[in-house]
Amino acid sequence: MKDSILSAINKVSSNYVRKWIGLSILIGIAAGLGAILFFWAIREVSDLLMVAGAGYKPPAPAGEGPTILTAIARPWLFPIITGLGGLASGLIVYSFAPEAEGHGTDSAIDSFHNKGGFIRRRVPIVKVIASAITIGSGGSAGREGPTAQIAAGVGSALADLFRLKPHDRRLAMAVGIGAGIGAIFKAPLGGAILSMEILYRRDF
Repeated sequence: MKDSILSAINKVSSNYVRKWIGLSILIGIAAGLGAILFFWAIREVSDLLMVAGAGYKPPAPAGEGPTILTAIARPWLFPIITGLGGLASGLIVYSFAPEAEGHGTDSAIDSFHNKGGFIRRRVPIVKVIASAITIGSGGSAGREGPTAQIAAGVGSALADLFRLKPHDRRLAMAVGIGAGIGAIFKAPLGGAILSMEILYRRDF
């Protein structure tokens, strides 16, 4: 009797692990592609508004390009571009997905703990567009928060697709965040640790 129970437990555990290996790979690829799309969108908006508009090439972070500060050819355009970028971003978020406002990480944490890991499918799309406009127009924002919410939304959407239960949906969110942060900052181990660190309060 004891052996049969242990055998059943091992079989269930083995099936669970196999399921999550496949799901994690799929979520990781999708969330990573979402982060890459976000990175590309920021660069394109920046080239359009900052480089072509104000005549200013923002310095890139170390390892991603030149870190040299350059003069602004049309400095009077800088506050106008930044202000209009913030206005456009706010209108997009307010009109299509109010939960995409703010940093992004806070909303992902709220969804994880209070909404069973559910994020509307439109949120990652709105977050990509709005955050790319904010950052690309010179707004005071970074990539970490938006990427976390974008990748969490990808994980939630795939959880919808595979009809996962709330516990597994929350895991899908965590996997998505780890993959997205790992992709945008080229730090896979750091992304995995961050996804646990910001989501779990006790059971790290």
